Amino acid sequence: MFTSSLLKDKVAIVTGGGTGLGLAIAKRLGELGADVAIGSRQSGHLEEGTAELRHAGLDPLAVQVDVRKPDQVEEMVGRVVKHFGHFDILINNAAGNFICRAEDLSPNGWNAVVGIVLNGSFYCSREVGRHMIARGRGGSIVSILANYVWTGSAGTVHSAAAKAGVMSMTQTLAVEWASHNIRVNAVAPGPIESPGAAEKLWQTPEAVRRITEGIPLKRWGKPGDVADAVTFLVSDHASFITGEILTVDGGSWLGKGSYGFV
Repeated sequence: MFTSSLLKDKVAIVTGGGTGLGLAIAKRLGELGADVAIGSRQSGHLEEGTAELRHAGLDPLAVQVDVRKPDQVEEMVGRVVKHFGHFDILINNAAGNFICRAEDLSPNGWNAVVGIVLNGSFYCSREVGRHMIARGRGGSIVSILANYVWTGSAGTVHSAAAKAGVMSMTQTLAVEWASHNIRVNAVAPGPIESPGAAEKLWQTPEAVRRITEGIPLKRWGKPGDVADAVTFLVSDHASFITGEILTVDGGSWLGKGSYGFV
């Protein structure tokens, strides 16, 4: 059971924090005592996210940032430090995705997704890591992946490749920064009830039904399920966990070789 003071005196940065999973994560971290900064490319998303967080009694810092641009990432981190004095947590949640067969995927489409997911996660992790190392107080970084980094999934070659790169980055940084007490982990969600993702990835009732049938727990996850997993990983409850990928998908990546008698 998480207590309301679990993250007291902590400061968290959540990229892609104005909508969807990012907003749910930012809200949960804030409810548990953290001060929260949310980043997004789109000012409208920032306005909506800020309004929802304030409605929940939080006082977030909103920063417009394109994580593909290192100078903007540096500016975001500087603003957080100036506003809060320090930070302890980074959530790499900014992402881009759409369904497209590999043979139809344009170089621009590939570069857009890889730029946000892989390059952006590295730029943010590098800048945050520098500050954490200089401060000497450690910290926690969690990146949001997807369960198809384990399985592959038709139509997501750009996203799957980028997130698999972030998975490898997570494990590498976990080893490299362990001496600085910086823990680096990731969460890999499966099908999650999120309007934005549903519109892009699961466009028909038939697709939703088929996916649901493939989940052993027979339900889709909720944004709060992911937020709880992230909260655990950034908290002291996970102080001896680093380089781990926590899959949150109701078991949907398991059992693919079963004989159908379950």
